[in-house]
Amino acid sequence: MQPGNDPATLVRRLTELREEHRDLDAAIAKLAGDPGCDQLQLSRLKKRKLRLKDMIAYFENKLIPDLDA
Repeated sequence: MQPGNDPATLVRRLTELREEHRDLDAAIAKLAGDPGCDQLQLSRLKKRKLRLKDMIAYFENKLIPDLDA
C-alpha cells in the first residue's frame, strides 16, 4: 500500500475536507445574505465548494475496499 493510501491518512484528509466544506458553506450563506456582496467572490467560493465536494467523494471511494466479483 502506498504511504498516502493508508486508511488513517485518508480519514484524516477526509475530515479536513469536510470541515473546509462546512466552513465554506457558512461563508457562502453569510455572503449571499449581504445585498451588496461581491458576486465574483461568491462565485469563486461556490466553485471551491464544488471542488471540495468532488475531492470528498474521491477520498470516500478510496476508503471503500475493491470487491472483485
